[in-house]
Amino acid sequence: MPRFQYFVAASIDGFIATSADNLDWLLQFDGFDGGTESYEAFMAEVGCLVMGGDTYSWLLENAPGEWPYAGKPCFVFTHHEFTAVAGADITFVRGDVTEFAADFRQAAGDANTWVVGGGNMAAQFAAAGLLDEIILSTIPVVLGDGKRLLPLAGPTSALELTSARTLGRGIVESRYLLTPAG
Repeated sequence: MPRFQYFVAASIDGFIATSADNLDWLLQFDGFDGGTESYEAFMAEVGCLVMGGDTYSWLLENAPGEWPYAGKPCFVFTHHEFTAVAGADITFVRGDVTEFAADFRQAAGDANTWVVGGGNMAAQFAAAGLLDEIILSTIPVVLGDGKRLLPLAGPTSALELTSARTLGRGIVESRYLLTPAG
């Protein structure tokens, strides 16, 4: 059954970006052994992407004129006015993630939906009971503060670790299923 997945990298102290949205600490690890293969295998099972406006804005600023998710529909939650990248299948939406869950599933077809970047976006899916899986690459750096991995108001139910493996440069990739409360 297709899943809502949060495929993300975080520092060992649980941050996905600095407070200024800087990713230099992460980008220094580009090209690590197993990283490309892991990402390509993940993307082969993704049919739709969902991201927040901050993530979309970061992509526009850091990869102008490029769209790394060609051929896959993308929904962007935002209160700002953006222009879609030329040739990209992007839909801008406002509201609660639950209002659009059926649209995401339809756009993904038999594939998964990737909740891209932005811990706040992933937290909305988790709080609504929609987030099925977290695929976390733990990067061997400590940031001290920044944007949290999953900024929820309270704890989740127990997560089920389904796999873990060490990739190059000390990166650990762990897969967790979110189990329903009760």
